[in-house]
Amino acid sequence: MRPGGAGRPRRYPFCESRSSVSPPGAPHPPTSDAPTVQIPVVLSAATPPPKSRRRALIAAAVAVVLLVVAGGVVLYGFAGDVPRGTTVLGIDIGGKSKADAAQALRVGLAGRLEDPVPVRLGDKTVELKPTEVGLAMDLDATVASAAEGGWRLFGSRTVKPVVTVDPDRLDTALRDDLGKEAQAMRMPAITFEGTTPKPVYPKPGTGLEPEKTAQAVRDGWLGIYPLNVPIVEVHPATTAEEVDKLVAELATPAVSGPVTVTTERGSVTVPPTTIAKSLVLTADKTGKITPRIDEKKLRAALKTPLAKVEVEAKDATVAIVSGKPKVTAGTEGHQVDTAALGRDLLTVLPKTDGRTVTATMKKAAPKTTDADIAKLGIKERVSTFTTKFTGGLSSPRSQNIVLASKQVDGALVKPGETFSLNGHTGERGYADGYKDAPTIVGGKLVPGVGGGVSQFTTTLFNASYYAGLKDVEHKPHSYYFSRYPAVIESTIFWPNLDFKFRNDSPYGVVIDTSYTSNSITVSMWSTKVYESVKTEWSPRRNITKSRTVYLDPGPKCIEASGSDGFTQDAYRIFRKGGKEVKREKFTWTYQAEPRFICAKKPGA
Repeated sequence: MRPGGAGRPRRYPFCESRSSVSPPGAPHPPTSDAPTVQIPVVLSAATPPPKSRRRALIAAAVAVVLLVVAGGVVLYGFAGDVPRGTTVLGIDIGGKSKADAAQALRVGLAGRLEDPVPVRLGDKTVELKPTEVGLAMDLDATVASAAEGGWRLFGSRTVKPVVTVDPDRLDTALRDDLGKEAQAMRMPAITFEGTTPKPVYPKPGTGLEPEKTAQAVRDGWLGIYPLNVPIVEVHPATTAEEVDKLVAELATPAVSGPVTVTTERGSVTVPPTTIAKSLVLTADKTGKITPRIDEKKLRAALKTPLAKVEVEAKDATVAIVSGKPKVTAGTEGHQVDTAALGRDLLTVLPKTDGRTVTATMKKAAPKTTDADIAKLGIKERVSTFTTKFTGGLSSPRSQNIVLASKQVDGALVKPGETFSLNGHTGERGYADGYKDAPTIVGGKLVPGVGGGVSQFTTTLFNASYYAGLKDVEHKPHSYYFSRYPAVIESTIFWPNLDFKFRNDSPYGVVIDTSYTSNSITVSMWSTKVYESVKTEWSPRRNITKSRTVYLDPGPKCIEASGSDGFTQDAYRIFRKGGKEVKREKFTWTYQAEPRFICAKKPGA
């Protein structure tokens, strides 16, 4: 190196042709006539020698390759919406779009989602039907969860499915299967003996806690069966301390005196006995007491006082006038809003003074309007039936028959409704105008209030029978009476024996009754469904003979001529379009009625 040359560039002659480059010291190839371009190469003192430079070039090339490979891996890992290597319940959804991933799960789990699920409850195993408890996999939410997992270069990842279930339906489905494993909680309550509050304190039990049950099913579904559902100690939501507080702050002051209810039409007094009957302090299924007023009990207890300030709505009615249905429009009424009154009462019941509330009146629309009736197709008489009675209209028995018929006259039975004779008339007692007349009690005729109503019942039964309406409940007499058709007749006795029929036609039915001094008639008005309804009887069989029974004479002794017993069938035959479309069989066995004589047995 020349003095002073440190850091100065060296110059090396270096020749490069278009076709080749020769390193220094190498022999030059033959040259052509074309001029040779000389390119000077300037190397600084820091430039590595050629051998080191080759190593640097190789390292750079390797780095580039690694970058390319890494980029490919990254691109591979990011393919699709869901990172590769992702599985749900063993189904590979990696590298797929969300839609394709959801479809892959749908196909892969086909059939499994509806399979019954074995569930272990203590010592027993029961099966759940997923559809009955709202158990399902939310495919979209599951795929969305998988897509949020981030990309990965290597390995795999398992994503838990997003499972939904209805805790209440699940709890209901499993609760009955607990058996001996369950011990019911004692629910808290406050009841009243007269107007004295009586607390019932809560006690824990063992059973199911709905949210814990639901979580166990969500976590274990489609995994290892059977699922283990925890049976835990369960506590009512309202504690003993809270019961005592309710007694002191609500139940006791609630019945400390009356409450005055003012309305625009006058005032009504709610006595403590009514408050005790209508104040509800019982727990829901979680054991929580939420005070409320039972609106129906409140209204029932205040029926008489409310009648002074309310105007009852009247339903539209149908009467048969001169052989045609005539509709009378209903009228609107006004009544106390007892739902709102109940809420307002709860605000003053904790007080011992200032116990006055203002009730609001609301309009009460008729339940049935003339427009409703116009749609029911009541246009013609579809059946009628008459039975005869003796004694004229002065007979107590005849009077009972007529009174029952008046109570039922004009009754409207809408499509799908069931008519109950007991339900319509209520108890038939002396206060309602019914009198003592012969009834069958203990196998013999004795005086009883409402005797004779069975004849009206039989007449009504046959009118519904020949109208083709569905028989729901009836019971023939134990003895045969010739004034009735055999088998197709009915007795009645409050409250145990009733007569019911259902209007299974698409039209409304109006019951029309009429009477003479020796007969009762019931007709049904509607639209005819069947061409005809007739009866065929089988021959009587299993005949049993009557016997004579002597009874102690006296004012309560009723004689009877007796009748044979037998079994017989009656077939109700429905015809439409000129042919039989249905046949129903009724069978009854009558006991032999003794010949009752009010006298001492001869020779006794």
